[in-house]
Amino acid sequence: MRRLAVAVPVLALVLAGCQAKKAASPPDGKPRTEAGKKYVIGMSQCNRGEPWRVQMDTDIEEAAKAHPEFTVLFKDAQNKSEMQQSHVREFIQQKVDAIIISPKEARPLTKPVAEAYDAGIPVIVLDRKIEGDKYTCFIGADNVKIGREAGKYLVELLGGKGEIVELKGLMTSTPGQERHNGFMEGIAGSNIKIIFDADCQWLEPNAQREMKSALSRFPKIDAVYAHNDPSAHGAYLAARQEGKGREKTIKFIGIDALPHEGVRYVKDGLLTATFQYPTGGKEAIETVLKILKGETVEKTITLGTRIFTADTVASGGKEL
Repeated sequence: MRRLAVAVPVLALVLAGCQAKKAASPPDGKPRTEAGKKYVIGMSQCNRGEPWRVQMDTDIEEAAKAHPEFTVLFKDAQNKSEMQQSHVREFIQQKVDAIIISPKEARPLTKPVAEAYDAGIPVIVLDRKIEGDKYTCFIGADNVKIGREAGKYLVELLGGKGEIVELKGLMTSTPGQERHNGFMEGIAGSNIKIIFDADCQWLEPNAQREMKSALSRFPKIDAVYAHNDPSAHGAYLAARQEGKGREKTIKFIGIDALPHEGVRYVKDGLLTATFQYPTGGKEAIETVLKILKGETVEKTITLGTRIFTADTVASGGKEL
C-alpha cells in the first residue's frame, strides 16, 4: 500500500452524489468537516500489470499533490475481482471520505460499490462501469465511439474491404464489450470481415500468442484491430517474429495513446494509428474535491478522444 499525504483547504463537507440521493448523505445528517481535518481517499486499481493503469495511478497521485490534506490509499487487486471486492469493503470499514475504483469486472464489483454508496461514502467509478446506479459518478471516455471511429478509420484505410483480426480486451469488462460493439457499428455496410478474434484480457503476451495463431491459419491479414496498444504491439511483434515481412503490410490499430507507448509506436512506424483513452485520474481527484465541498457533480463525465496517425502524431493527434 502506498500513502500520499496531501492538503485541501478546510471544506464544508456535505456529501452530495450526482443525483443528491439520500443514501449519499452522512448518516447523522451533520457535516463531517473539522478544522485541520485530513481527508482519506481509497483508490482500488484492478491491476497494475498494464502501463495504462500505472499511468492512471500516477495521474491520481500527481493531481492529489495540489491538495495537501488529501491522503490517497492505493490498492492493487492484481487482476482478481475477489481481492478488489475486499479492498472496497476494507475502505468501508476504515470509513474513508471517498472511494475511487477502476473495476476489473462490472458484475462482481457492483455489490461492494453499492455497499459503500449506501454507507454514505462517495464512489467515483473510473474507466470501467458497474451495473445499476449505486455510485456517485462514472468517469470515462466513450468506448463505443472510440470503437466506431476505429471501424470507420479502417473502412477508409482499406477501401471498404479487408480481412481483420480483432484482439479484444477482457470481454467481461464494459470497455471490451463497448469497443467491440462500436467497431461493429463502424464497419457495418462494408466488406470488412473479422476472420479471427480472441479475448486477450488487455495483456500483450496473450495478444502475441493469439496473433501467432492467426498468422499460422490465415495467409492474408489486412489489419489488426486491438482493444489496447499493448495488444496491438504484441500482434506486431508476432508478425515480425514470423519472419515473412508481414509486419510491414498489416495495419495495426490500437487504443490508449499513452505518450511512451501507443503514441511512440505510431512515431516509430509500428502502429498505423492509436486512439486516445484518457486515464481520468486528474478528473477523478477534481470530482472528489467538488463532492467534498458539497457541490453536485454529473452522474457521468465523458472524456474526449483523439486519433494519432503518422500525419497527426507530431501535432498532438486529431480530436474526434
